[in-house]
Amino acid sequence: MNKAELVKRMAEIAEVSKGTAERLLDSFMQAVEEAISKGDKVVLVGFGTFQVVTRASREGRNPRTGEPLKIPSKKIVKFKPGKKLEEAAEKA
Repeated sequence: MNKAELVKRMAEIAEVSKGTAERLLDSFMQAVEEAISKGDKVVLVGFGTFQVVTRASREGRNPRTGEPLKIPSKKIVKFKPGKKLEEAAEKA
């Protein structure tokens, strides 16, 4: 499902226009982005949790030469699905 399909489905479920649904989706994404950029955790009970975690530095290899190289630590966004979302995935 892409963004346009998601907006269409949200509009159908909420019985609002596609324009309203798109503004709501954009607002949701902006709010999550702002929270994540501050280092906050976003918890949506039943759906899941978005949070920033630091991936540790590690040793890697250049695939062309086989030369060892150091991969630096990095902050990433991690999503952990909630129980309802996991149950929905089991049905798929």
